[in-house]
Amino acid sequence: MTDEKDKPGEEIEFIPAPPPPGEEPAKGPTVAPAVEKAEKKEPDDKAASHEGSRHLKEKLKKKEAEAKHLKKELDELKERHLRKLADVENLRKRFEREKSDYFQYAMSELLLELLAISDNFERALQSAPAEADGKTFRDGVELINRMLQSLLVKNGVQPIILKDRAFDPNLHHAMTMEESENVQEPEVAEELQKGYMHHTRLLRPTMVKVRVPKKGQ
Repeated sequence: MTDEKDKPGEEIEFIPAPPPPGEEPAKGPTVAPAVEKAEKKEPDDKAASHEGSRHLKEKLKKKEAEAKHLKKELDELKERHLRKLADVENLRKRFEREKSDYFQYAMSELLLELLAISDNFERALQSAPAEADGKTFRDGVELINRMLQSLLVKNGVQPIILKDRAFDPNLHHAMTMEESENVQEPEVAEELQKGYMHHTRLLRPTMVKVRVPKKGQ
């Protein structure tokens, strides 16, 4: 006789025992809380991503402002540097010009004294006797005068030439004046003493007698 429990192919069904009176039946596992948690996590991720993007934009904006400020400072430094270079170059040119002027005009006082000597030579020549004995004296004085004039020219001294009779107060110094009905503007009537230029500067004005228009003319 074969036992029914030993029959192959039959499964034994497990029937849970009913809960004691007054107790609720035990609930099985559920996935609803996990799903709910996942649903809550997704909005939090979006908020965090939005916050991070906003923070990145603010940081980028701050960096751009700093870069703009640094560029402005760099431009100002370049401008100041170029201005200082220009000042240094102008100072150098001014120094060179003043040095050139100094060497060019440093002998002005000496040349003025030489001009006085030249004046005396010319007066001696004008008053020298014309006899045979005086000729030797005159030749000697003329030779010295030529040497002196050559020295003056070598140092940039040139006599002021009266090209016309127009009176120029920048070049002429009026020693005397006389009225005349024959002139409309002041003019040089006579040269009393030569004037000289030292390069482009006036070294000594020409002493002249000036003829001016008659008053009421």
